[in-house]
Amino acid sequence: MTDLNAGIRQRSADPPPAGTRDARGARRPRTDRAAAVAGSARRWPLSRIIGVALLILLLFSVAAMVAGGLALLSLHDNRERVVGTIDPAQLQVQRLDIALLDQETGVRGYALSGQKDFLTPYFSGVTEEGNAIRALQAVIKQLPPSAAADLKSVATQAHFWRTHYAQPTINQVSQAGKPVVSPDILTGKADFDALRARVSALQSDISGARTQAVAALNGSSAVLDGVFIAVAIGLAAIVVLLAVGLRRMAVRPLHRLAAEARQVAEGDFEHEVSLSGPREVTDLAVDVNTMRERILEALAESRRTNAILQAHTEELERSNSELEQFAYIASHDLQEPLRKVASFTQLLQRRYAGQLDARADQYIEFAVDGAKRMQALINDLLQYSRVGRSAREPALVSSDAALAQARNNLATAMEETGATVETGHLPLVLAELTLLTAVFQNLLSNALKFSGGKPPRIVITCTRDEPFWLFSFSDNGIGIDPEYAERIFVIFQRLHERSAYPGTGIGLAMTRKIVEYFGGRIWLDTNYTEGSRFLFTVPMPTETMDQAPEDETSTDETPKEADD
Repeated sequence: MTDLNAGIRQRSADPPPAGTRDARGARRPRTDRAAAVAGSARRWPLSRIIGVALLILLLFSVAAMVAGGLALLSLHDNRERVVGTIDPAQLQVQRLDIALLDQETGVRGYALSGQKDFLTPYFSGVTEEGNAIRALQAVIKQLPPSAAADLKSVATQAHFWRTHYAQPTINQVSQAGKPVVSPDILTGKADFDALRARVSALQSDISGARTQAVAALNGSSAVLDGVFIAVAIGLAAIVVLLAVGLRRMAVRPLHRLAAEARQVAEGDFEHEVSLSGPREVTDLAVDVNTMRERILEALAESRRTNAILQAHTEELERSNSELEQFAYIASHDLQEPLRKVASFTQLLQRRYAGQLDARADQYIEFAVDGAKRMQALINDLLQYSRVGRSAREPALVSSDAALAQARNNLATAMEETGATVETGHLPLVLAELTLLTAVFQNLLSNALKFSGGKPPRIVITCTRDEPFWLFSFSDNGIGIDPEYAERIFVIFQRLHERSAYPGTGIGLAMTRKIVEYFGGRIWLDTNYTEGSRFLFTVPMPTETMDQAPEDETSTDETPKEADD
């Protein structure tokens, strides 16, 4: 017979083609993967793109924090200068001015009334003056340089006023014990007015410094607001630019790659995926192109293989057609001459039996036996070749009906041998009735033939082995050695001489072919030693898988039927 796999094995052993083929099988150049990989290596990877974007965002955030921090620091310094230095200095100048006024009021009241109670504001004013001057001296370095000179001038002038006017007036009134109009009152008033002028100058210096500090504070506040606005605008711009850039450089190439990959997946294997985007995307595109080319190669190889298979199929169909013709010839053209040979040989045997010598009678006997065996062999071969060629699908078949038909066909042989069959109610199976009958008949015939001269006892059982029914045929015959467990199923294989046990050696081979056609299998139970036991499976109908049917059979120990 022709080896259908030879061409396929030869084709598979060939080296893969150097290029791919298109839908018509024409050779097309392979994409240069090395060049594509080299081009992809020059592109930035997605991790670097994201890293650069994050670095830009980080640098902007640091710059924004530095600018904002500097603006906040400037605002804090200016605010601290106004609130912590200049405003307290103004307050101390006011205290100083009030203290001087209290001193002048006290001296004048004491001079006019001579009452010492009027000196209380004077002495408290002197104390307040000293406290105010000390407080101003503590912050004078943070004020304009002119303020220090003015403060010194105020202190000097105040000391001059007290020593040249205030103390002499108090001493004079104390000695006189009554009000005294001093001729120096006008001079004291002029000195005190000069002192007030110096205090006003000091106040002007501090007020000018406060005006400048408030302006700087407002400027720092405006700068801070500008920094915040600039940071907000810059952050929004960077986010928008990063989003647009990532979409253009990463998201859009991914979408394009996904669309092109879907196009390839839908069957357009000729479409070459474009290389664009970051390195990971281009690497993936290169891999998709490589996979696409391999698929094209596999498709081309598959088409070539299918062409070879189609040629072998046509060859097989032609061979099967010739076999059918041979079967027809064997069943018609060969049978007729063979029947004539057998008929005339038997006629010759009946008419001339005893008239010829013993050797002639033996020759005639040989011819008759050969013609009969040739007829049996041709009939068995025809039956073997027809197994599995039926167009009918397996259907529900009663195993009981098949067994009954097989026993009827072998009724004469069973009666002659005194055989008994023990069985129960067999189930429905998926098979063909005629073929299942042939299986039962071959197994029964085998048990009858190899009984060893004693009455055959055949036990038939069936159990569930989902999704199959497991049948068992046991007998008490001569048995079969385990070493021949497979040989007995090979066509024309015999374990005994034809003179001892007649037959063509096709029965068990046909049985295996039928069982395998049903979708089951058959084997010899090599552990059974009381004779021979054959086990085979037949598909179980779907409706009997969920629950145990009524037709499930009993075991060997409780047979429901025993026929002689």
